[in-house]
Amino acid sequence: MSARNTQSNKAAARERLRVERERQAKKDRARRQLVVGVSAVAVLAAAGGIGYAIVQANKPSAWEAAADAKTVTAPKNTTGTDGTTVVIGKESAKKTLELYEDSRCPVCATFEQGAGASVEKDVEAGKYKIKYIGATFIDNATNGEGSKNALSALGAALDVSPEAFLKYKAALYSTEFHPEENDDKFAKDSYLLKVADSVPALKGNAAFKKNVEDGTFDAWAMKMSKTFDASGVTGTPTLKMDGKPLTAPGSENAPMTAADFEASIAAALKA
Repeated sequence: MSARNTQSNKAAARERLRVERERQAKKDRARRQLVVGVSAVAVLAAAGGIGYAIVQANKPSAWEAAADAKTVTAPKNTTGTDGTTVVIGKESAKKTLELYEDSRCPVCATFEQGAGASVEKDVEAGKYKIKYIGATFIDNATNGEGSKNALSALGAALDVSPEAFLKYKAALYSTEFHPEENDDKFAKDSYLLKVADSVPALKGNAAFKKNVEDGTFDAWAMKMSKTFDASGVTGTPTLKMDGKPLTAPGSENAPMTAADFEASIAAALKA
């Protein structure tokens, strides 16, 4: 083998080695750039995800938004600022019984089960009107939504008629449908609609159903709750007539039975 061929072969081999090294170096640079690029995208995506989570966490809840709403849709059969005055009964009735209740309140349920029928009968007879003030403080204490949601649904019933409102309120407090205080069933629209099926005026009522599911009266419910908070009343049920608490005979508590209620209301009507 000639020296020339030997030197030429060595030079060619070195050139091939150089070319291969450069090619491998380019591949390594490209791989590093890809890794850096993917890492940067991942970091940005993570940052974006964290940012989105922070934004979502700081967004007001639907009920907070309803409480701050500037425009309030009030049910029919209401008066006053934002429709928060709910008075039911004959105009000829000279006296008005104020009734403060929270839909989740177990003691309210006891009162309604015991004396609710007497109240309805008296209102229908024109003995007095009732002024309803709804509360949501049990939600505040339990981080729930049922009091607010039920109050909004009561607004939907009131939008149908005062009679539908009274019947629906009675159904919500009934032994069949009223849940334990720690069971937030009223937070579910489906459960409120199930209760409504027991009220003829609400069963199959498409407008009522839409108002419950759309939360049409959510803002109204929150304004009503603020009305309760501003009243100075601290517990439910609270009954007042002529500004004075209506209590069971010989007690400082609201009457829980029909007999106690009828005795108390008879005395109040005479006063």
